[in-house]
Amino acid sequence: MMSGPRIYTSEPLADNTTIALDDQAVTHLVRVLRMKEGDDVRLFNGDGSEYQAQLIIESKKSASASVIHATRQDAPLTLQIHLGQVISKGDRMDFTIQKATELGVTDITPLTSERCDVRLKGDRMEKKLEHWQKVAISACEQSGRNTVPVVHPPKSLSEWSSGIEADRKLLLHPHNQKPLVSDQSPESIALLVGPEGGFSDIEVTQCQEAGFDGLLLGPRILRTETAALTALSVLQYVWGDFR
Repeated sequence: MMSGPRIYTSEPLADNTTIALDDQAVTHLVRVLRMKEGDDVRLFNGDGSEYQAQLIIESKKSASASVIHATRQDAPLTLQIHLGQVISKGDRMDFTIQKATELGVTDITPLTSERCDVRLKGDRMEKKLEHWQKVAISACEQSGRNTVPVVHPPKSLSEWSSGIEADRKLLLHPHNQKPLVSDQSPESIALLVGPEGGFSDIEVTQCQEAGFDGLLLGPRILRTETAALTALSVLQYVWGDFR
């Protein structure tokens, strides 16, 4: 029976090895949870497995973990989903990345568009990208997922839509709609979700020319973060691991 809190590490993991824990992990385990020497922890690094380990406390600010053995491996994802999400304001983007990770996306690319109010450049973009990747890692810790989705550097909508490869390309917009047929099982999907103000006519045309089909989620207008999560849930139900 696996026990102990789940902790992400960037270190390679293998049976009967010892790894150093980073400052964030030490703070959480030793100072917040007040764990003791020899207490059980569960480690993952994105390789698909979870590892049982025991805590080694070296000082108030330093600790390591003795890896015992791998205990659980994620089943292969039946559907590879790459989410292209136009960047939203405030903590809405964090929310989308967190929930998209819980819902099984494999890749997330933040996008800019004509009606996107957020502009990131230089150091600000690098810090935001690092933050978003940490949001995805935290969501994996909470949800029990052992593979971490990649949060890619931001791109323009036109660059991403023209270069992405997938068996099905879907745009949350009521143009050129095709039904999601359950007996057709794509292995990969590119899902494009726009900003609060929607896509411009030019952007819709560009996406259509790049092979994107429209997807409409009912008669009501959804917020961008609601639209992404609803679409991901539907796709997992029809073609993915919700079946």
